[in-house]
Amino acid sequence: MHSFVERLLDIRSTLGPLCVGIDPSEEVLTDWGIPDTAEGARDFGYAIISACEGRVGFIKPQVSFYERFGSTGYFALEEVLAAAREANLLIISDAKRGDIGSTMLGYAQAWFGDDSPLRSDALTVSPYLGPTSLAETIEVARDVQGGIFILAATSNIEAEEIQKAKTGNQSVAARVLRAAVELSSGDVGVVIGATQDLDKFGVASIRDQRLQIPILAPGFGFQGAKLSDIGELFGQSSDYVIPSVSRGIYQAGPSGLIRIIEDMRAEI
Repeated sequence: MHSFVERLLDIRSTLGPLCVGIDPSEEVLTDWGIPDTAEGARDFGYAIISACEGRVGFIKPQVSFYERFGSTGYFALEEVLAAAREANLLIISDAKRGDIGSTMLGYAQAWFGDDSPLRSDALTVSPYLGPTSLAETIEVARDVQGGIFILAATSNIEAEEIQKAKTGNQSVAARVLRAAVELSSGDVGVVIGATQDLDKFGVASIRDQRLQIPILAPGFGFQGAKLSDIGELFGQSSDYVIPSVSRGIYQAGPSGLIRIIEDMRAEI
């Protein structure tokens, strides 16, 4: 039985590390000439999946852009996830859930349950109610060879105020990274933005050591990081990086999706 990390590395070795985001915001749907509705968000997701199938191993649906439509949005997301599973894509649902005890267990059952229509391979989670509050989520994910990505040093500008703050002699981001390493049995990774200064966030250890946990790295493309710089940015841990691109791919429009995905794969 393979762990989540083993599955991830196997896909990465076959199709490369690129992860394509599915972010049907109002702006993106309008630019594509798609109605800003749940059905439009579903059709956008289908288009991304069709372009990714056989070319990319990972997708990252942004849950909020479906959730904004309420129950119809969730149904659209369920249809997109079903299509992604059919296309053999590893699904990293970007929901950033974070809670305690039985509440977090409920989220885990929603995103990893065998019969759940939201079934995903991995989930982004927040550690700010304490890393050990994620224990039950990790256990549920582990049972189905799934994984979680804990927010550590995220790519948004506002992240610095909290994530660079010190707890004892280390930064909050470094404490989260340490917790991820300690909690993992092949099923825990971290989110570290490619645009952040690893030294300033106190997480340069991922560059200087091969920590052997997956790193979901947003910030490529539109936000400024270059896919060709993954080795320089992440050093010894580069083989575990899953770079995520969203808006940088959408700018090509529906007719240019395959071309720009192939170009980005070649850049890595």
